[in-house]
Amino acid sequence: MRCVFVQFRCKPGTTYEVASAIYDREIVSELYSTSGDFDLIAKIYIPESEDVGHFLTENLFDIPGISRTLTTMTFRAF
Repeated sequence: MRCVFVQFRCKPGTTYEVASAIYDREIVSELYSTSGDFDLIAKIYIPESEDVGHFLTENLFDIPGISRTLTTMTFRAF
């Protein structure tokens, strides 16, 4: 499994709806509300056999209310 973090910027007034929709998909390990440029951050484990871009696009990025995302890949360093 590969761990990625995805930050979500939501359209004004939609953060709670976006967060609920993300949880309904049952693919995030953790989901937090954040301050700063993005409204939410999710920790997601993606199977090694899956393409990260396709997986996220097919499973999350079609949720209404998302205006922008930022995906951070992680690498085993230790």
